Amino acid sequence: MTDRPSNTDDTAANDLKSKLLAFARDFPFFRHMGFEVEDMEPGYARVSVELTEHLRNPNGQMHGGVIATLVDMSITQAMLLTPTYERVRKTRGIMTNVDLRMKYLRAVGAGRATVESRIVHEGRRVVHAASTVTDDRGKTVALGDATLMIVEGEGTRKKDESPGAKRPG
Repeated sequence: MTDRPSNTDDTAANDLKSKLLAFARDFPFFRHMGFEVEDMEPGYARVSVELTEHLRNPNGQMHGGVIATLVDMSITQAMLLTPTYERVRKTRGIMTNVDLRMKYLRAVGAGRATVESRIVHEGRRVVHAASTVTDDRGKTVALGDATLMIVEGEGTRKKDESPGAKRPG
């Protein structure tokens, strides 16, 4: 017996990926910002944005908040096909970013900024992700990392367990 997913599993995963990419293309905030989800896999996403006038800071460069938002949303995209996020979705729980740290290394004055985000650690309650943002020349312009908190929804509790009850073990 093999651990490889069946063709049915591959088809379902590809269908979900296609739906998520279509959703991202049509999501109003992403369209407003100009964010383009280029690729996503379980634990990985690549997202880019073209520098336009409304994304510039007073110095004419891409605003640091745009870059931080690009990192934040790409990390979310990297989570959407993972088993951890599937649990969150099935239980109607939440996944929230509790710490986003940015290191800005150089400015983006023209062209695109592209971020690649990877899930570094995917625990039951805590997820750590790391991102690298590059410009059109392939130069690293920023590094980001985040800690996400996973809270499963009510669907995970046993019937006799109250929200404040201590779980054994």
